[in-house]
Amino acid sequence: MGRLEGKVAVITGAASGIGRASAKRFAREGAKVAVADVDDETGTALASEIGGLFVHADVTDMSQVETMYETTIAHFGGLDVCFNNAGISPPEDDSILATDLTAWRKVQEVNLTSVYLCCKTGIARLLEHGGGSVINTASFVAVLGAATSQISYTASKGGVLALSRELGVQFARRGVRVNALCPGPVNTPLLRQLFASDPDRAARRLVHVPMGRFAEPEEIAAAAAFLASDDASFITASTFLVDGGIHAAYVTPLDED
Repeated sequence: MGRLEGKVAVITGAASGIGRASAKRFAREGAKVAVADVDDETGTALASEIGGLFVHADVTDMSQVETMYETTIAHFGGLDVCFNNAGISPPEDDSILATDLTAWRKVQEVNLTSVYLCCKTGIARLLEHGGGSVINTASFVAVLGAATSQISYTASKGGVLALSRELGVQFARRGVRVNALCPGPVNTPLLRQLFASDPDRAARRLVHVPMGRFAEPEEIAAAAAFLASDDASFITASTFLVDGGIHAAYVTPLDED
């Protein structure tokens, strides 16, 4: 039996990147997975591959978020894990001097407001079903500053971290654990796009990773599966960093010959 045997999980932003890897990992661990995304074609194919359920959901829309959970519960008969992972990092989100209000608001809506909506609706459903685990994707940029700024992204992830910490404390005695998963740079389509469009900027990021590489989506998925499982039963309100040591580094090591 896997660590998530018998559990029902909703993963947002599940059609690609960390969400996709997590949907596969959760399914292998025994969970029944609702793949939530706006990409119908890719999401449906993934759900079919893992024996899950695809739910079309724009997570910035309250009614669609409510439908996402209602559809999942009706199909699987319960809800145990809410992995609120959907997010964006568009190129127009840059230095505060260059980022306009439209770009700022777009990122805040997708990265932060969606987590508020998913937590507001999801936690209520978890309480109805006896508790569970909420995992919100924040970022290592929520705990340190970067000169290669994506100002709205950074601010949104700081908001996710603070929101998760408060909810983790608030619902700790009611059986709902809430943690902020904080990945470092991950080898996803978003990061590969950055490499292609601005390799110098990408190289500046890589040099600060003590491990000398970016994470693979499967490594972040493994951390999410742990937080979703009963193995993490005494972990809540945590800043769960999976960043290759970036947050702790002053000087990174030289490669050994």
